[in-house]
Formats: sequence, structure tokens, C-alpha cells
Amino acid sequence: MTYSANTCHSATPIRRIKPRARFSLLSFVTNRLELLNQRRQLSTLDARTLEDIGISRRDALKEAGRPIWDAPESWKD
Repeated sequence: MTYSANTCHSATPIRRIKPRARFSLLSFVTNRLELLNQRRQLSTLDARTLEDIGISRRDALKEAGRPIWDAPESWKD
């Protein structure tokens, strides 16, 4: 906890949000929105593109239908 430098005898705490905490929240939201965007794009790929990347239409639609909070394990800290 930090205290105001302008007070001599007062122990008035100054609440500050840690920059890292804000960045982490911002990163979390940004990552989830990017995941949503990727899943939407996956659902629009044509059969040839899906074949090129080795995913069936069924698997692509299944992945696209997953909720935003259901992120890959590698994204979780």
C-alpha cells in the first residue's frame, strides 16, 4: 500500500491499480475477441481451404460453435 506524499501525519492510503493487472485484463479480453473472430472466420472457409488445412466441415463448425470462454489450453496461464 502506498501513502500520499503530501500528508505529513496522515496515513491516507492511495489506491492504485497495478499496470500489470490492467494489461492482463486487456490481454485477456483482446485474446478472447481474437478467438471469437478466428472461429467466425473458420466457419466461413470453403471446402478446398478446409481440406488444405486438414479440417472437416463438421470439425470446423464444431470449433466455430464453441463459446468464447472455451479457449485452448495453451492460452490459459
